[in-house]
Formats: sequence, structure tokens, C-alpha cells
Amino acid sequence: MGIAHIDCDAFYASIEKRDDPSLASVPLIIGGDGPRGVVATACYLARAFGVRSAMPMYQAKRQCPHARILSPRMSVYTKEGAHLRTLMKNLTPLVEPLSIDEAFLDLTGTERVHGGPPVQTLIAFQNMVERKMGITVSIGLSGNKFLAKTASDLDKPSGFSIISPAEAADFLADKPVQFIYGVGPAFARKLASEGITRIDQIQNMPVGDMARRFGEQGLRLAHLARGEDKRKVTPASKRKSISSETTFAKNLTSLETLETCLWQQCERASRQAKAKGLAGGTAVIKLKDRHHQSLTRQKPLDPPTNLADALFRALQPLLAKEAQGRAFRLIGAGFSSLCPAGDGDDLRDLLDREAPRRAKAERAMDHARARFGDGAIKKGRSIEKSGK
Repeated sequence: MGIAHIDCDAFYASIEKRDDPSLASVPLIIGGDGPRGVVATACYLARAFGVRSAMPMYQAKRQCPHARILSPRMSVYTKEGAHLRTLMKNLTPLVEPLSIDEAFLDLTGTERVHGGPPVQTLIAFQNMVERKMGITVSIGLSGNKFLAKTASDLDKPSGFSIISPAEAADFLADKPVQFIYGVGPAFARKLASEGITRIDQIQNMPVGDMARRFGEQGLRLAHLARGEDKRKVTPASKRKSISSETTFAKNLTSLETLETCLWQQCERASRQAKAKGLAGGTAVIKLKDRHHQSLTRQKPLDPPTNLADALFRALQPLLAKEAQGRAFRLIGAGFSSLCPAGDGDDLRDLLDREAPRRAKAERAMDHARARFGDGAIKKGRSIEKSGK
């Protein structure tokens, strides 16, 4: 058994508690605290009061009125997530990220490299993460991805569980169908309407019957119910885009205010691209109106760039065309058609002779922020207006 699923325990909240020991015994919620704010994550103390990820913040505050609420520090979480990924890749090159703090690993055949079986290697890894990063992870180990992920959820936080493929069917038999990852409320109701509520009922049905009755979902469920999963652990594929978006506390119609918000998202997307050494050949803007209708517009960037100024100047006319007094509840900006960032490529613009000067100024501000922090320098556009 060499397939592992590693999942950090309340990652954002754990980082905040690590960095501020006064929060150690406090119910902590990370997320937006406005009228439309949602919970990004909650520590286990807050979860004991029923707070869950993706819950509206107003509901979370009702569930746990004495909780501390903090805004996410994404730059910090991204840095820590990259550190964790590096530690994972020291175990095996076969790391398949699922999110910033979660991944599958295939340690099959690594016994000679690490001087012991995967279980021994993973226990040492779990201890090392707590020692070096000050956070905890939960680990599941089995012979395939489904069972490994199932195992990692059994004993959180800081758990380590193993499910043997040979014993998987017996382990799963008495569980409700919702125990299988991916069976949501709608599919569970559909199964229940056919009298199927437990996994052993699926195990006792021919695989072909499940496929005929429930299509592809039924076929997948029939195999998982038996503990079967042939998916391989595949390292991350090439990233296709980098973006940032925000939902407003109230709908916005003012073009000036929307432009300020667009600039802020351009800055955030630009920082991500620069940190990863990438540039974008296409600028992308995303908008969602008050009726929750989404629209996406894009414009080529020639040459490719990762500058916030260049991204904003490409997207501002697209925003102006769509605004026209229309009310929006969300705006996002980003790069697609990614490629490695070149040295000075973004300084060439024959039609805009001021572009090189602005590019050099932005690079100088990046350098200042790297030395003195994100708040060291702000451009006029980046200062939030009262309308947001």
C-alpha cells in the first residue's frame, strides 16, 4: 500500500493560531465579514458549534457568536502551501495537488530510498510538518486514491488511518451511501427513491445494474462501494490561468469605483504571476451582475506580461464598455495563455512610449514591498473607496 492522501487540518486557521498564540483557545473563523461574506475555513473549536466552510458568515456568527473572525492572508497561506508542497516532493515526485493544503502522493517503490515502508515514511513526515511548520496534517494510506482519501477523514485532526484494500468492502458495507466522497444530497435522494441507502446494498447489486439505472454515476459508485479505484496519482499539469476576484458588500454601478476594484484585482493577480515567474498572453476580466449572470471578456497581451499596470490598461476599456450604469456584485481579473516570464519583454510597447517608465516604476515598487512589506507602497488606484 503506497497511495497516501495528505490534508492539513483547518489550514488557514492553523496558520493564524501558529502566528498569534493568543488565538490558541479561541474559536476562529477565516473569511469575509461583510453582508455577503462566507466562511473560508474554521478551526475545530468553531466547528464544534456547527460552523462549516462555505457557510454564509452571518449564519456562522449566529452559530458561534463569540468567535474571532479574521480576513484571509492569502499571500501567507500561499507561501506556506508552497513549503508544504516542497516537503511532499522530497518524499516522491508523484504528488497530485488537490488544493493549497491537500494532495495525493504515490510512495510505491520508495522503500529503499527512505529506508522503510510508506507508513514509516509518512509518520516521520507528519511529525516533521508539525515541527518545521507548526501545523498538523491528517494522513490516509491505502492502495488507491478513494480509500486513501476516505482514510484521511477518519481521525481528524492530526490523524493517521490505514484502510487495507482487502478489508475495504467489509469496512464500507454498513456505511450510508453519503459516506462515499462525491455522493451529494441530490444523488443520495435519487438512490433513496430506489430503496438504496447503505453501501452494502450497492455491493450486492451487479455493476451493470447500477450502470443501467444510474448511468456513469452509478458505474462509478458501484466500483467505489467495493473499494475499487483505478485512477493514478498524476503530478500537477501545466497551470492555465492566474486570477483574483472579489464579491462586493453591495452592488456597484459607479465606473470609477469599479475601476478601483478592478485595479486591486489586477494587483493581486500580478503578484501571483510574478511569484510564480509566469506571464500572461491574454488579459481576462470577469463580472457578475446583480442577477448573478456572469460574463467574461478577454484581450490579447503582446508581448506577454505579468505587470498589474499592463493588465489594468487592457481590461479597463472592456469594463467601461460593459458598465454603462449596470450594477455588478463581483469583479475579477487575471492572466491566461501563460508562459515563463521573460527579462524585459514587458518593457516593449511601440504604441505607448510611457510603458517602459511605468514598468520600471512597478518593478521598483515590487522590490520595496519585498523588503518592507505589502503596505510599504500603494498607488493611488489601490486605495479602497468608500463605495466598496
